[in-house]
Amino acid sequence: MELLNPYSLKLGTGFSCSIFVAYIINLSTQKIYTADRIFTGETWLSNHAIVVEDKRVKEVLPVSSLSTAQQVKQFGGYIIAPAFIDLQVYGANGKLLAVYPEPGTLSKMAAYAEKGGAAFCLPTVATNTYDVFFKCIDAIRDYWSKGGVGILGLHIEGPWINIEKRGAHVGSLIHSPTLEEAKELLNYGKGVIKMITLAPEVCSKEVLEYILSQDIVVAAGHSNATYREAKKSFALGISVVTHLYNAMSPLQHRQPGLVGATMDDDKVIASIIPDGHHVDFAAIRIAKQVMKERLFVVTDAVTDTVEGYYRHQLAGDKYEAAGILSGSALTMNKAAKNLVHYAGIELGEALRMCSLYPARVMKLDHQLGKILPNYSAELVVLNNDLETVTLLRH
Repeated sequence: MELLNPYSLKLGTGFSCSIFVAYIINLSTQKIYTADRIFTGETWLSNHAIVVEDKRVKEVLPVSSLSTAQQVKQFGGYIIAPAFIDLQVYGANGKLLAVYPEPGTLSKMAAYAEKGGAAFCLPTVATNTYDVFFKCIDAIRDYWSKGGVGILGLHIEGPWINIEKRGAHVGSLIHSPTLEEAKELLNYGKGVIKMITLAPEVCSKEVLEYILSQDIVVAAGHSNATYREAKKSFALGISVVTHLYNAMSPLQHRQPGLVGATMDDDKVIASIIPDGHHVDFAAIRIAKQVMKERLFVVTDAVTDTVEGYYRHQLAGDKYEAAGILSGSALTMNKAAKNLVHYAGIELGEALRMCSLYPARVMKLDHQLGKILPNYSAELVVLNNDLETVTLLRH
C-alpha cells in the first residue's frame, strides 16, 4: 500500500497544524499487518488487518477501511495468530537451566521458544537441590534486570513428588516438604516462582494451603494420588495437572486415579505433551473430547547435556536419560501441527491450546491469547504447514 507524502497535502482553512502533526506521528508509530487468514483466538478472518499501537492491538478491521496513508506489512499466503506460550521447557541449544543457571541460558531458551512461535515460556527445573533452585531464581532476576524478554518466571517440578511416579526424576532428592522449607523456597523465589508441580498426597494440608496462598499456580503431577485424594486436593484449590497421563495414577475402571479425577472435574485444566512418545494421539483425542477447553499444550522440551543429575540424550525425536523417556524435542508450532494431523483437532482449537489456554493457566488471558483491542500485540506468523515464519514482538 502506497504511503502518501504528508507535505503534498493542502490544509484547509481552520485545520489545526498541531492536529495534523499528531495525526502524522500517530501513523508513524502504528504498525499494521495483514495475512491471508487471521485467527483472533475466537474466529477466523480474511481481508482484515491488525492495527498495533503502543504495543497493543488497537483494532482489527476490514482492509477496505484502511486509508492510503497507512503503511501495511503484508503476509500473503500466511496465517497470523496469537503468539504461543510454553509453560514447561527445561533448556535449549545444549544449555539445561539446572546445569547452567545464568542469563545466557535463558536467552537461548527464549530464542528456542520464539523459533517455535512462542513469545513467552516458563523455564522449568526438575527435582534438584535447593541450591540449584536458588541459582535459577537469581538467573531469572538477573535476566529481567538486563531487559531480557520472553521469560515468564520459573516452574519448579519436584522435589515434592511421589517417588513411585518419579519418571526420570532423581529419587534420592524426592521428599515430602515441611512448612518451613516450603516457606524458605517460596520466600526466596517471591515474584519469580510462578508454578510448582507436586504430588498432593505427599504434602500436608498445611503445606498445600500455604503454597496456594502465595499467588503461585499449583499443579498436581508425578503423583500416585487416588481419585479421592486428587479430588480432595482440587477442592483445596489445585486447578492444574502437569502432563496428563504421564507419571501419574492412571484411569482404571475400579481405580480412576489422578487421570480420572482430572477428566471428571470441570474446574481443572491439564497440560499434555503431543509428541507421539509421551502420549498416544488416540489418548489425546479421547482426553480432548472429554475435557474440551481444559487441555493445553506444553513442549516438555529438554536439550543434550552430559552434566548434572539429568543426562539427556537425543534418541530419534525424543530425549532419554539412562534409558528412560526424559523430555521432548518439540516446539510449540510442531505441537500444534501434531494435534491437527494426528489427533484430529481443528486448527483454531489447536492454536488455542498453544496460546489462549496457557494464558488462562497463568491468569493472563485478559491480555494474551487473543487478537482483540487492548490485548498485547504478540503475534505469530505461520505458513499453511504451521511452520513459524516470524514472531512479531512489540
